[in-house]
Amino acid sequence: MRFVYPAVIRRVSKEEYTGYFPDLTDCVFKGDSLDDAIESAKEAAEGWIRVELEEDGDLPAISDPGDIAHEEGEILRQIAVTIRLTDGWDE
Repeated sequence: MRFVYPAVIRRVSKEEYTGYFPDLTDCVFKGDSLDDAIESAKEAAEGWIRVELEEDGDLPAISDPGDIAHEEGEILRQIAVTIRLTDGWDE
C-alpha cells in the first residue's frame, strides 16, 4: 500500500534540517541536507505507519496541505512511502 502524508520541514542551520508530520503524532526527522531530511522523513513515516498497523490498524486521516499552519520559510512536502503488507493485508 502507498501512504502519502504531508511533512513540515525547517532549515535550522546551513547543514541541518528538521521536520515533523502533523498527522503522525511524535513522528519527527532530521537531515544534513534537504534530501537527507526527506529520506529520513520516509524512514520515520514508514516505521510509524508499520507500528500503527501492527498495533491496531487505524491510521490518522491525511490533512490537506492547504490546511496545515506553518511558519514562513518552512517547507511543506508530501512524503510517500510504500509498504508491502502481509498477513492478510495485501495490495
